[in-house]
Amino acid sequence: MSQYKNVVMGVTGGIAVYKCVEVVSRLKKAGCRVHVIMTKAATHFVTPLTFREISGNPVVEDMWEDPKTWNIEHIALATLADIFLIAPATANIIGKIANGIADDMLTTTVMATKAPVLLAPAMNVNMYLNPITQHNLSKLRNLGYQVMEPDSGMLACGVEGLGRLPEPSVIVDKTLGLLNTGNNFTGKRILITAGGTREPVDPVRYIGNRSSGKMGYALAQAAKSRGAEVILISGPVSLSPPAGVEFVKVETTQEMREAVLANFNQVDIVIKAAAVADYRPLEPQEQKIKKTGEIVTLQLAKNPDILKELGTLKKHQLLIGFAAETEELIANAAEKIRLKKLDMIIANDVTLPGAGFDADTNIVKLLYPSGRVEELPQMSKTELSAVILDKIYNLMINLT
Repeated sequence: MSQYKNVVMGVTGGIAVYKCVEVVSRLKKAGCRVHVIMTKAATHFVTPLTFREISGNPVVEDMWEDPKTWNIEHIALATLADIFLIAPATANIIGKIANGIADDMLTTTVMATKAPVLLAPAMNVNMYLNPITQHNLSKLRNLGYQVMEPDSGMLACGVEGLGRLPEPSVIVDKTLGLLNTGNNFTGKRILITAGGTREPVDPVRYIGNRSSGKMGYALAQAAKSRGAEVILISGPVSLSPPAGVEFVKVETTQEMREAVLANFNQVDIVIKAAAVADYRPLEPQEQKIKKTGEIVTLQLAKNPDILKELGTLKKHQLLIGFAAETEELIANAAEKIRLKKLDMIIANDVTLPGAGFDADTNIVKLLYPSGRVEELPQMSKTELSAVILDKIYNLMINLT
């Protein structure tokens, strides 16, 4: 995220508490500061120490313990929150909040906050479908609370049905989406390419590059969180696509080109974060090439320039490119933005520590057709994704 956001997370006593450790981890990786409040029942499932270590912040459990600062703690957390997430939200906590009961630190803080409140219910199917629970949920929705639908499946009690806590990635996606409602992409379709491509030499070998896909996947997650419909076209990587995106898996540059062109007219924004192979073997061999001498000559043919082709085809679309360079960063990136008719290019020197392929961080410069250059400090790819989307949003506003 371009600026830190504060998530106050209420954790209540259900078996699904273990999933919430991953929720905290994912929120932190997304650039959020997470502050956990646990009910006494929750501490029987996972220790406060676990959430403290994952969040990097003290965990609040007891209303009556000595405060860690001079602030009245429940008021301080209520004011601090940009969003209040309760997961798992048990029938008990839902009933308390719906009826204005504030008898512990969590319910007292919820009562005092003006931040959006998101509940992720998890419980036995019969408890969830109980008319009292449904009445309480309906009441909370009418009061402006956000309520996620639980998943169906095998529950901890051995019964199959509705009541499973949604997967951590889905909870995080919803949370980040609510955090970014002031700067979102609702109604926009964004096509993002990610990873490297592989050009076969023979059935065993290929020409490829070091791209991990981390930047493209982080962009897809961030765009989805802001309400966009996302098409993620990816070369081979070891990452799982974000929940809720339309995922297209490809291998070669030609396959990526076909997938991009098939979707281009349906989208508003294209972000080409993939590191495609510029060349491919002229004649891939049908059988494995055997060792026959000290030198093997491999003839290469030029691959199509997908980004340049899109530049000639674009009508209403915003076209965003990436430039991974080892020298003359600004000059090379400026030439690409001109030749390919881009609206913005993200340029990075892959020889710098913390900026190369497969790193979790990046150091980039943003270039625009006007010649303006924006230099950004080193940051995580998740944080950079938020900055890039902020810049794209500004470009959208300037076009309207």
